[in-house]
Amino acid sequence: MKWTDSLRIAEALYDAHPDIDPKTIRFTDLYQWVLDLEEFDDAPEKCGEKILEAIQLAWIEEAE
Repeated sequence: MKWTDSLRIAEALYDAHPDIDPKTIRFTDLYQWVLDLEEFDDAPEKCGEKILEAIQLAWIEEAE
C-alpha cells in the first residue's frame, strides 16, 4: 500500500485497531499506525496533512 491508497489503509487500520474511534485520533498516532501496517510500503516523507485527513475520513466511513 502507498499513501494514496487511503481506503485500503483505512480498512487495514479498522481491522488492526477495532476499539479505536477514528474521530478522536491524533494525526501523530495515525501516521505511526499507517507506517506500522505490514502491507504498507511507501516513504514516510511523502505523507502530509491532507493524506492523513483522507485516511481518517475513510476510516470513519469504514467504522460507521
